[in-house]
Amino acid sequence: MDDNASFLVLFLLPVRGFLEDDSVSEILINGPDRIYIEKHGKLMETDAKFASEAQLRAAATNIAKSVDRQLNEQHPDLDARLPDGSRVHATIPPISRCGTIVSIRKFKKDMLTIQKLVDFGSTTRDGVLLLNAMVRLRKNAIVSGGTSSGKTSVLNALSGMIPENDRILVLEDASELQLQQRHCVYFETRKPDKNGAGEFSIRDLVAASLRLRPDRLVIGEIRGGEALDLLQAMNTGHSGSMSTIHANSPVDALRRMETCAIMSGVELPLMAIRMQVVSAINCIVHTMRLPDGSRKMVELAEVCDLKNGEYSTKSLLKWHTKNISADGKVAGEFVLGEPPSFLEEARIMNLEMPQY
Repeated sequence: MDDNASFLVLFLLPVRGFLEDDSVSEILINGPDRIYIEKHGKLMETDAKFASEAQLRAAATNIAKSVDRQLNEQHPDLDARLPDGSRVHATIPPISRCGTIVSIRKFKKDMLTIQKLVDFGSTTRDGVLLLNAMVRLRKNAIVSGGTSSGKTSVLNALSGMIPENDRILVLEDASELQLQQRHCVYFETRKPDKNGAGEFSIRDLVAASLRLRPDRLVIGEIRGGEALDLLQAMNTGHSGSMSTIHANSPVDALRRMETCAIMSGVELPLMAIRMQVVSAINCIVHTMRLPDGSRKMVELAEVCDLKNGEYSTKSLLKWHTKNISADGKVAGEFVLGEPPSFLEEARIMNLEMPQY
């Protein structure tokens, strides 16, 4: 452990055990004496406590200092990364009413592969065949889902199917992705300094990356106006690109992309934006965390043409819940849907596909 990591762990001593426990995925600190963890997909309260609000505030303040940021009444919100790659978000009064709030999303040390997703029951062999064809045929894909539904993990696993000879540019707000290919170039946004200068946003990264000869762009998450830049990149030769977005369904993911594109400030007719969306995005992989804490790729959908000006998709593979037991265990099955429009392309490329 380097000096900076040791220094921070010293301040986070009450939760050190959770930081070192690989089965804990998130640590949620709601003030000095209310600490929760997520373990195996389920939230649970712990007995851990900070000695005082002052001790917890000091921990959060020192995390901010370690990444050259400020956390004070003028800057009461922090989004940063710990030395081990874990994401940390902290808020303090006046914007939080119950003292200092800290959320730590642990950085996974083990690489999640598609095969592991099958072993975990997150998808099936048919799902793997469809995903492999989607990636190999350079279809643009968006991984959608709610908070903590496994979007980044699925994006990581999908990237493992990209051919080794492709040049991949990875753009993120805070580095989380661990792509398995050798020819990857990683970029990270930069927050403004204490004088409000020096910011480099995802939009800036997208613009810069297009001059660096990418074969594929992988963007950690779409949150705003960078959606329009990505759509234009996807529509102008950068096929096979991927990203994630918060959404409740595949169609909702397309609507969210539209909303984010509008946030770019570029004035385009709504129908022009929608045509860009359906032209650029080929497939949606929708993830969900089920009531028992398990995470699944509940639907793999292909984007269809606009119908009466509205978005539409067709389901290629979908999870159907059959029963939820008294202890919350979810039972169900994956059902194969319609054949994809790229079925013949896959056969020409000698890619194995599900039996239709």
